[in-house]
Amino acid sequence: MISKTIMKTWAAATILVLALTGCQAMTGKTAGRNVDDAAITASVKSTLVADKISNLTRVDVDTNNGVVSLNGVVDSAQQKGRAEDLARRVDGVRGANNNLQISSR
Repeated sequence: MISKTIMKTWAAATILVLALTGCQAMTGKTAGRNVDDAAITASVKSTLVADKISNLTRVDVDTNNGVVSLNGVVDSAQQKGRAEDLARRVDGVRGANNNLQISSR
């Protein structure tokens, strides 16, 4: 009886490890890293939207391994710089790629 229980436990543990390894292999990131990146993205977006000085609601944010990419259109060079500054202040951000374009109104 004990050996059957051990075998079932071992099989379940093996399946769990393979499933988690499979997730990492597909994206190149662990499940924890995916969650961290999603949390960073949400924090940066919230920070940009809450900023009263600039209107940064048209900025798209993506995060990969703690590096934030800012994409979209802003009205001025000051807004572009402000968006990057705000993004870099968020906990967990290891770097920022500022791909924002300045509108030519």
